Amino acid sequence: MSGRGWKIYAAIAVAVIAGYQLIPADGWWESGWQTAVGCLGVAGILIGAHRLPRRDRLPWWCFAFGIGANVTGIPVSIYCSEVAGWDSMPSLSDPLFLLLYPACGVGLALLIRRREPRGNWTALVDVLTITTGVGLLAWVYVIEPVTAGQDIDMLGRGVQAAYPIGDLLLLALMTRLLRGGGSRGAPFWWITASLGAFLLGDIAWVVIGDLGTVGAELEATQWVHRSIDMVFLAAFVLFGIGALHAKAKDVGAANALQPARLGRIQLALLTAASLVAPGLLALQLHQGHGRVANGTAITICCTTLFLLVVIRMAQLVREIEQQAARVAEMARQDELTGLPNRRAWNDELPRALDAARRDGRAISVAVLDLDLFKQYNDAHGHPAGDRLLKESSAAWYGALRRVDLLARYGGEEFVALLPGADAEEASAVLERALRATPGGQTFSAGIAVWDHTETSDQLVQRADEALYAAKAAGRNRIMASAATPHAVPPLPR
Repeated sequence: MSGRGWKIYAAIAVAVIAGYQLIPADGWWESGWQTAVGCLGVAGILIGAHRLPRRDRLPWWCFAFGIGANVTGIPVSIYCSEVAGWDSMPSLSDPLFLLLYPACGVGLALLIRRREPRGNWTALVDVLTITTGVGLLAWVYVIEPVTAGQDIDMLGRGVQAAYPIGDLLLLALMTRLLRGGGSRGAPFWWITASLGAFLLGDIAWVVIGDLGTVGAELEATQWVHRSIDMVFLAAFVLFGIGALHAKAKDVGAANALQPARLGRIQLALLTAASLVAPGLLALQLHQGHGRVANGTAITICCTTLFLLVVIRMAQLVREIEQQAARVAEMARQDELTGLPNRRAWNDELPRALDAARRDGRAISVAVLDLDLFKQYNDAHGHPAGDRLLKESSAAWYGALRRVDLLARYGGEEFVALLPGADAEEASAVLERALRATPGGQTFSAGIAVWDHTETSDQLVQRADEALYAAKAAGRNRIMASAATPHAVPPLPR
C-alpha cells in the first residue's frame, strides 16, 4: 500500500481506539467495540498480505488467524457471561483466546526461518537465557499459584496456566526476532510493537490481580480497565499497519548470517535474567526466615542458566578465535587479487627453501611484471587496471601447477614459487601462464633456480635481475638468471 494508504488506516485505528473511552458503560458496547477494532486489525492484515507475493503471505495469514480467533472470543465471552450465565473457567471463549499464541507463534517462526535460513545459535542461546529467567518469575508468581489453587477444577487451572505459558512463547519468539538479522524497517517494528502490546496488557492484568483489594478497586474503575483494553486493541491494529506498509515484503527477506552482537542493552538483559534465580532465592530466604518455597523450580532454573551462560561464553570464545583467524588471513592476503601478499611470501619462501635443502630437490623463483601497465592504466583508468590485475592473476594461478605458489609482490609485480622445477620446467610453466594472460596483454618474467647456498633475498634478487633483462630484451618474454648474479640496468615500468 502507498505511504498515504497505511497512514490513513493508522489514523482511523487511532480514532476508533481513542473512542473506546467514550462509549457507554455497558458490557455489550465494550464487547462490540473491541470486536470491531479487532476486525479492523484482521482486515488490515489480510489486505496487506494479499498485496504481497504468494510465498510471503503465510506468516501474515497466521497472524490474521490468531488475532481473528482472539477477537471472536470477545463476543463469545460476553454471551457466556451475560446470556448463558457461564462464569466458570474454562468457558467457550478460552480456546479462541488461546489460539492467538500458537498461531502468532507459527507466523513468527516462519518469519525468523525465512530471515535467517541458516539459523543463529548465538541468538537462540540469548533467547533461552532471557526466557528462562522470566519463566521462573512467571512460574513463582502466576503459574504455580494457579495450579495450586483449589477454587477451580484441574481443567480450569490448566487453561488459566496456559495464558502465561503462551505469553512466554510470544516473549521467546519476539526476543529471537529482535536478536536475529534481516531488515528492520517500519513493518518489523510494528510487528514487535504489537507483540509487546499483547505482553504488556497481560502483565497489567496479572499485576492488578496480585494487588488484592486494591487491584479489585482498580479493575472496577472504568478508565483503568478500559485503558488496559486499549492496549490489546492497539495490538490488533499494529499488525494491520505493518502488513499494509509498503515495505512489508522486506520483513521475510533472507539475510546473510551475522553474529548476534552483545551490546550494552543485550548484556544488561542477559545479566538481569541470570540474576533472577539467585535474587528470588535470596528474597524467599529473607521472607521465609530461611525457608524456600520454590526450591525445585529455582534449582532447575539456576542449573539451566548456568549451562546457558557456559554455552554463551563458549560461543564468544569461538567467535573471537574465528575473528582472529580472519584477521590473520587478511594480513597475509592481497585485498585486490585474493592472492597471498608480500608478507605471506616472505614467510613461505624460507620454509620452501629449507624443505628443498632437506630433500635435495630443485626449486625456482620467478618474478612476473605486466608489460606497459602504467600506459594501460592511463588509457583505460584505474578501475580497468584493477580488473586486469585480478583477471590476470586468476588466469596465471590456473595455469600454474597445484604445488606452485603465486603471490602479489606489489603493484603490477607478482612472484611465483615453483618447487621441484629447474629452469626448463619453470620456463614451460610460465609460458602457459603467459599464453593465458587475458585482454591481449603480456608480461615479462625472470626465473632464478636456487643454488642451495644463497639466501632467499639473494634468490629473489637474481630473479628480479632476470626480469629486467627480459624487459630490456623487448618484453613479452621469460628469461632465466645465470648461475652467477649479474646486474642489468633497470627500465622504467
